[in-house]
Amino acid sequence: MSMDAVPHRSLNILLVDDDDVDVMNVQRAFRRANLTNPLHLARDGVQALAMLRDGTVPASRLLVLLDLNMPRMNGIEFLRELRADPALRHISVVALTTSSEEQDKVEAYQLHVAGYLVKPVTFTTFVELMSVLQKYWTLMEMP
Repeated sequence: MSMDAVPHRSLNILLVDDDDVDVMNVQRAFRRANLTNPLHLARDGVQALAMLRDGTVPASRLLVLLDLNMPRMNGIEFLRELRADPALRHISVVALTTSSEEQDKVEAYQLHVAGYLVKPVTFTTFVELMSVLQKYWTLMEMP
């Protein structure tokens, strides 16, 4: 079978966030925007790395939505570990966080995030944001 004949593969999403309300909002936003991508959940960077390393979450066709403010291993620490791991450094990460601290933005971009989005306040805006992210990543050619 040629590569052209391979059916469109779904983009996996790994949400790394410890806040139950934010997690529920992401799940609701996916439903409202009719996004059917597999959505995996990790509560902090330690759990996310374990899931990636043991294959619980496939490392190909994966987008990580990463909160920065978490216990055990925060988002910046997670990014450092991810970028230092030859098997995982290629993974696309979007910081989706309440942190609008300039230092967090600078560090995140130095660690090659694909984007830095401050969590919107209204649910409608959040749904629109999830829909735009889905359209963007659907158009991208990801391995």
